[in-house]
Amino acid sequence: MTLLKKFTGLGAAAFLAVGLAACGSTSAEQEKGDQTVGDSVGYEIVGIDPGSGHMQATERVMTEYDLSDWKVTSSNGAAMTAALKRAYDNKEPIIVTGWNPHWKFLTYDLKFLDDPKQIYGDEEQIHTYARLGLKEDMPEAYTILDRFHWEAEDMGEIMIEIEDGVEPEEAARHWVEANPEKIAEWTDGVDPVDGDEITLVFAPWDSELASHNMMKLVLEDMGYTVTLSSVEPGPLFSSLASGGADASVAPWLPYTHKVYVEKYEGQFDDLGPNMTGVRQGLVVPAYMEDVNSIEDLKS
Repeated sequence: MTLLKKFTGLGAAAFLAVGLAACGSTSAEQEKGDQTVGDSVGYEIVGIDPGSGHMQATERVMTEYDLSDWKVTSSNGAAMTAALKRAYDNKEPIIVTGWNPHWKFLTYDLKFLDDPKQIYGDEEQIHTYARLGLKEDMPEAYTILDRFHWEAEDMGEIMIEIEDGVEPEEAARHWVEANPEKIAEWTDGVDPVDGDEITLVFAPWDSELASHNMMKLVLEDMGYTVTLSSVEPGPLFSSLASGGADASVAPWLPYTHKVYVEKYEGQFDDLGPNMTGVRQGLVVPAYMEDVNSIEDLKS
């Protein structure tokens, strides 16, 4: 049935209004259908702390993929995850800088965008680093740190509790008490000490807050007096190189902290990976089905 037949008897003005409304609806739907990924998020990527290795890689992504229309907003981990939560709760599009392990991957259905140019690199490892001389000065702690290895799921259990409002040390204690067999793998045959002081240094990330509070408890149960120090990546590596801190289970290799490892090469002891299969990159909610690669961000 044509509009003319359907509205026979209507005045000319009414007929014209109906016709314009129909055209307007079609135009709006067409405009929405033509919207690019950039349009949907305002050509904005929500980032974290400026100057971090992750943000430096993201700036290279902007150049290598010719995303000159885009901007990366610097914030911090908490602000980034708050923005992600708001968007996810309303099923709105958003692009954030992200890494896994992180509690957001356990809470939300997310995906990394493919990175064909490998700017972010492939899978990474989290390593344990110690200052030179720790093996001789604190052989018991060195042995525990050298044996330390766990999975992303282990870390995730602590991270989720912290996100739910549990104090970091309490959340870590819950994990330690629930996993005596894993702790035993690191501590069996190690003699307890009597109050020896040790400082662990870590980057201010949710993942490292979880791992260092856990390791603090393990070492304290062995008799150590443990100090935790949260600093940015630059001071983290300089403190290990200078001997101002004793150890860290936070360095991400071979990409995220490459610049610091090269800067202080030979000035600390790499005990090897404590977690494998970790990753960083650009992250979107899985419901953004039309974007799967960084190349999809091009206009």
